[in-house]
Amino acid sequence: MKIDLTDTTASKINKALVRGRRAIGTPAVGMVLTMVIVTDEENAYDSIKAAEDASREHPSRTLVVIKRHARTLRDRTHSRLDAEVRVGSEAGTGETVVLRTYGEVSDHADSVVLPLLLPDAPVVVWWPVDAPDAPAKDPLGALAQRRITDLYAVERPMEVLDTRSRTYAPGDTDLAWTRLTLWRSMLAAALDQARTEVTSAAVEAEQDNPSAELLSRWLEARLGVTVDRVVSAGPVVTAVRLGTANGEIVIDRPEGPLATLTLPGQPPRTLALKVRATSELIAEELRRLDADEMYAIALTGEATKENA
Repeated sequence: MKIDLTDTTASKINKALVRGRRAIGTPAVGMVLTMVIVTDEENAYDSIKAAEDASREHPSRTLVVIKRHARTLRDRTHSRLDAEVRVGSEAGTGETVVLRTYGEVSDHADSVVLPLLLPDAPVVVWWPVDAPDAPAKDPLGALAQRRITDLYAVERPMEVLDTRSRTYAPGDTDLAWTRLTLWRSMLAAALDQARTEVTSAAVEAEQDNPSAELLSRWLEARLGVTVDRVVSAGPVVTAVRLGTANGEIVIDRPEGPLATLTLPGQPPRTLALKVRATSELIAEELRRLDADEMYAIALTGEATKENA
C-alpha cells in the first residue's frame, strides 16, 4: 500500500503510517530499528531495494531522505516536504517513508526525521553516496548509533579514507570494510591452521581500492609487519600473501566467486569467496550496532592496547 502526501508535515506522515497499518490489518509495530538513508534521486531506487531486502532479517522503519535541488526561484524560497508512505508488501517486512525535501527544509532534515524515529529503538544512518567527511558531526548522523558510508562511491577514495581516519568516532563504519569480512575470516582460519609467525605480507588489488587499503592497514596493525600494496587487474582484492619461515600462505581470487587457499605443506583448497550484494552488506552491519573496533584499527592503522 502506498500513500502519497504533498506539502506535508511529520505529524501527517505519522498519521498516514498508522492509517496504512490499519488498512492492511497490522496495527502493531514489530520493527527493531530505524534505518535512515540519505541519498539522491538517482541512487534512491537501488538503496531502497537493498534496505528492503535487508529488512527481511531486520524488520525496520526505513526513512529515505532525498534533498531535491532547487530548479526555480520558488523552489529556492519555498520550503516543502513531500512524502511517499509504503507499508505491507510495498516495503519488505517493515515500512518505508520516502521524504523529498525542498528549499530551506533540506538544510534541517534532522528536524523532519526526528519525529518519525521509532521510540526506544536504535537508529542507523546510511549514506550510499555523498557522505559527510565527519559522519558523527552531521545533524542526521548525530541521531544514530551506527553510521554507514561507502568509499566505493567517491571519486578519490584514498583521500576520503585519510579524512575519515582523522574524523572517526565510535559507531562509524564503511561498506568497503564490510566487503572484507569473508577475507578476514579466511585469513584468521588460515593462520590458526599454520600456527607460524608471519614475516612479510602483500595485498593484491586494483589501483586505489579502498578495501585493499583497509585490509593492508589491518594486517600491519595486527601482524606487526609492513604490507606491500601490489596493483593487479582486479576486480577488487584479488590475493593476499603472507610470508612465513615455512612458506607462503596465499588466498588467491583472480575472478569469480571461488578462491584458492594454499598453506605450507598442504594441497591447495577451493573456497567460496563471492562479491556480496549491497543488501547482504547492510544486513551484516545491522547485526551488531556497537562500535566496530576492528574497523577503527583498520582505518587508523593502529591497534589499541585492548586489541593488540
